Amino acid sequence: MSRSYVRACALNDVPEEGVLAVDVEGTRVAVVRSGGEVHALKDNCTHSDVPLSEGEVYDGVIECWLHGSCFDLRTGKADGNPATEPVPVYRTRVENDEVLISLTTDDQGVSQ
Repeated sequence: MSRSYVRACALNDVPEEGVLAVDVEGTRVAVVRSGGEVHALKDNCTHSDVPLSEGEVYDGVIECWLHGSCFDLRTGKADGNPATEPVPVYRTRVENDEVLISLTTDDQGVSQ
């Protein structure tokens, strides 16, 4: 499967152990830097339809600010109630200090 990557933001715009909300081709994406890696998730909690980008990042998860649901940065898997459904994640690349994201999803709905 051929993937196309598009620019999401400059790497320096994403804080270490933090998150930046961006719009990529009409999709709201939370770009996260954690543990020296860059991750991208759909910027929407599957429990409450609020932006994950307003939450906290720690220990490889992003925590929704409203009810405390946590999502694994690598897989999007919900890691605690009240959310039970995963959030889509997208493949990322960093080239020339730019974060590139592929919005193409695999058969499982996850671009990992």
